[in-house]
Amino acid sequence: MQLRLEQRQSTSRAMQYATPVIAAGLTMIAGIALFGVLGTDPFLALYTFFIQPLTSLYSIGELLIKATPLLLCALGLSVGFKGNVWNIGAEGQLTMGAIASGGLALAVYAQDGPWLLPLMLLAGALGGMAWAAIPAFLRTRFNANEILVSLMLTYVAVQILGHLVHGPWRSPEGFNFPETRTFGDWGQLPILVEGTRLHAGVFVALLVFLAVWLFLSRSFQGFKVTVAGQAPAAAAYAGFSNKSVVWVSLMISGATAGLAGTVEVMGTIQQLQPVISPGYGFAAIIVAFLGRLHPVGVVLASLLMSLMYLGGESLQMSMNLPLAVTGVFQGLLLFFVLGSDVLVRYRIRLVRTHQTEPA
Repeated sequence: MQLRLEQRQSTSRAMQYATPVIAAGLTMIAGIALFGVLGTDPFLALYTFFIQPLTSLYSIGELLIKATPLLLCALGLSVGFKGNVWNIGAEGQLTMGAIASGGLALAVYAQDGPWLLPLMLLAGALGGMAWAAIPAFLRTRFNANEILVSLMLTYVAVQILGHLVHGPWRSPEGFNFPETRTFGDWGQLPILVEGTRLHAGVFVALLVFLAVWLFLSRSFQGFKVTVAGQAPAAAAYAGFSNKSVVWVSLMISGATAGLAGTVEVMGTIQQLQPVISPGYGFAAIIVAFLGRLHPVGVVLASLLMSLMYLGGESLQMSMNLPLAVTGVFQGLLLFFVLGSDVLVRYRIRLVRTHQTEPA
């Protein structure tokens, strides 16, 4: 007997949108089992993980702060994934966006003005686009795999950042710590709510959300990206250039990831450090799929993923559990999302195999 996957003749549209909810529920059930194995009260741990981070104004501000770079990265990735362009290097593009915008702030240190803020946002977007242009060029010119190229470039970007903060950009007043000067007043995003760290980066994320939604739902280029992903043969028959889809997808995802890095260094960190992101670019891949590659769904998924980051920190402080619990929950969530997707599109068949006896 063998188990085989058999494609369903039709898939339920309702189930396609219900699977993220189902995956989240299964993740919580798996979390109960996990905490039980760790010898921790599972219900107290779940409360600490999912509810406690929402019990104060400050923590809600932190939720939105962490959701902002996740949302920015995931919005761009969802465009590429719709067109079957697999950019896995948003983390590197985020880092290069932070370097580009931070370098501008340091170049005009003590000579800044109100013009600096929009220029830093533009520099961050261009930095991310420039880094994403490398896999785009190699894919369209040499048919290189953009998954591997974009992923490997992530580690190159991190090494460039490390060299800069340990060397030429290191702050002379930083007591030899690997960090740059704190950006000037015009290089920092304003705080929106007193008593929290919530900054104006959330407005940048909302503007990008609207732009991506309009691009996918109202523009001809967005239509080309969607058709290229859902029906490549039809796209080829219609004369849609696959190279243009690759370039557009990677440029958009690179720009949004670069903006994520810019918002992070302008609003949260306010300087360059060896580590800009705790893995937002990689977590955004889960966010994009959990949100069904739809801008509205991506917003909700980014809030859930942000809650997981805060929940992991709460468990570490309140119950002395390792911060790695966050990564475990993220992995479980991705596993159940992908598993649910497979079962929506395929059914499991038990097939009887016939063995022939040797003569």
